Amino acid sequence: MTQSLLLTIVLAPLLGSIIAGLFGRKIGRNWSHRVAIAGVSIAFFLSLWVLKLVVMDGASYNQAVYQWLQVGSLSIEVGFMVDSLTAVMMTVVTFVSLMVHIYTIGYMHDDDGYSRFFSYISLFTFSMLMLVMANNFMQLFFGWEAVGVVSYLLIGFWYKKPTAIYANLKAFLVNRVGDFGFLLGIAAVLMYSGSLDYLEVFNQAPVMAGQTISIFDNHTWSLMTVIGILLFIGAMGKSAQVPLHVWLPDSMEGPTPISALIHAATMVTAGIF
Repeated sequence: MTQSLLLTIVLAPLLGSIIAGLFGRKIGRNWSHRVAIAGVSIAFFLSLWVLKLVVMDGASYNQAVYQWLQVGSLSIEVGFMVDSLTAVMMTVVTFVSLMVHIYTIGYMHDDDGYSRFFSYISLFTFSMLMLVMANNFMQLFFGWEAVGVVSYLLIGFWYKKPTAIYANLKAFLVNRVGDFGFLLGIAAVLMYSGSLDYLEVFNQAPVMAGQTISIFDNHTWSLMTVIGILLFIGAMGKSAQVPLHVWLPDSMEGPTPISALIHAATMVTAGIF
C-alpha cells in the first residue's frame, strides 16, 4: 500500500468536483457528470484494492503525507491511517457515492444547477474520505467540518425555496452545537496527551485513564469520561441523536440523492465511525 495510491483515492473525487464546479458551463452537462463519476469510480475501485490488501494480505498504513504546522513540540500533519475499519468505510462511502452519482443523472436531468450538484456531491465524497482516512484528530475535524459545510450547501440546493433555506440553516446551526463539543474533546485530548496523532494518543490512554479533572468546584471527573462525552456530543450532532436530531426531518428539503448519500448512508454513519 503506497502513499500515491491513497492520495489518488482522496484526490480523484476532488478533481472531479473542481472540474464540474468551475468549468461545468464550458464542458456541458454530459461531461460534468462524466468527470464527477470518473473521479468517484477511480476512488471506489482503488478502495476495493485497498480492502483486499488489508483483509487478505494483512497490510496496514499509518504515515504523515504533509506537515501543515509546527508549534513547539506539536506537529499538525495531513496523514492517512488505513486499517480494517477504515478500508471498509472507504469502500462503503465510495460505492454509495458512485451509485448516487449514477442515479443523479436521471433525477437532476432537467435542473438548472446540474453541474453544480455534481460538483457538490463529489466534494462531499472527498470530505468523507478525508474524515475516515485521517490519522490524527485535526484532520478528522477538517473532514468533519467539510461534510457539514457540503451538507449545508446540498440541503439548501434549491435556494429559491424559503423552506430549503430554513432547513439548511437549521441543520448548520444544530450541527455547530455538536461540533463545539467535538472541538472541546479534541482540545482536551491535546491538553492531556500533548499530541493529536491517533496512535500516540491511544498509547497514552492507560495513563490518562487514571487521571481526574475538576470542572466544577469540589467535583472531580474521570478525564477519559469527559473526553468521551465531549466527542460523543459531536457524534450526536452528525448522527442526529436526541436532542440534536431536529435538523434531520427538515433536511429532506434537499434533492432526493442528498437523502440517499448524506442522511442515510455516509455522514450520519460518521458519528458511529
